[in-house]
Amino acid sequence: MMINKNQFFKRQIILSEIGEVGQQKLQNASVLIVGCGGLGGLIAVYLASSGVGKIHLIDFDTVDITNLHRQVFFSLEDVGKPKAEVLSEFIKKRAPFTEVNFTNKPITKENVFELISEVDIVVDGTDSLPTKYLLNDACVIKNKSLVYGSLYKFDGYVATFNVLQKDGTTSSNLRDAFPEMATDIPNCSAAGTLNSIVGMIATQQVNEVLKLITGIGKPLTNELLIYNSLQNTQLKMKLKPTILKEKIAKIFKIQRYIDVACTSQNPDWQIAPRELKSKLGDDNLEIIAVLTDLKLPFEVQQTIHINKFDADKITIDSNKTYVMVCQRGLNSYRATEKMKKKYPDLKVLSLTGGISNYN
Repeated sequence: MMINKNQFFKRQIILSEIGEVGQQKLQNASVLIVGCGGLGGLIAVYLASSGVGKIHLIDFDTVDITNLHRQVFFSLEDVGKPKAEVLSEFIKKRAPFTEVNFTNKPITKENVFELISEVDIVVDGTDSLPTKYLLNDACVIKNKSLVYGSLYKFDGYVATFNVLQKDGTTSSNLRDAFPEMATDIPNCSAAGTLNSIVGMIATQQVNEVLKLITGIGKPLTNELLIYNSLQNTQLKMKLKPTILKEKIAKIFKIQRYIDVACTSQNPDWQIAPRELKSKLGDDNLEIIAVLTDLKLPFEVQQTIHINKFDADKITIDSNKTYVMVCQRGLNSYRATEKMKKKYPDLKVLSLTGGISNYN
């Protein structure tokens, strides 16, 4: 089937601000999208549909049933398949003027420069803080614009970082908003999210990319847009470019950018859901929840939020086995480490995979 490009993009070309010149700018552009989930999937499909000429997708994950409520370009038949590959095939069927390819492995400190080197714009569609800082720092060092998006429950955050300004300087970056990487902020699988805010933030990111490529409008530079979907309120936090390339280059040399979810955990300090189920009701078992508001399928003896967890203040019984539980097994492992450091001989275990893995 022969498809006429001008007919395909007719509704966009008739915008005087875009026209055929703007459409050709989109055709000539290349974009790297990191993350093919709720944000990245929608961003990729919309950008391809807008006529971006080259799109490279990066995601190491596979489609899970829990993704489908918000990752709307996957189907039930896609469960278990690589996200980047499935999304690439979807785009090929509906965006004939976009060349799309993918990398089915994580972006890391070792490969980030290679992956961003051949594109004009990088888009952050991840839910991993270390990866967000990795992308930010690499883009600053290599002078690449980064379109940032992030979610927390009903709130969304959007910004366009590291854009060359008319005076020759570059706009603010992620570290101007949040200089240090937080360690206690859960991602969507732990905190939850409403699918509508995911779509809203993703299309905001699409909007930023289109403005950057075509040169129309005002990008979200030197400011962070914060939107709350429950109240339909938004504010813009002004940013100043104070943390410069030289400092970020030094940070990059020593920063590991490893997500705690990907680090190895001592298997001797773990208890599988099946084993825990078999021990429920044992008088010598004490379960401690290290996050509040967990929906627990069993009773716990204590709840101590990880931010207030102090092994020195916990009364222990050396005859007991202590099991730490949280949503995904990350904070519970942190609590286990604290207990083992204080009481090396005490039997302390972390529920593998957390409540999310307990069924």
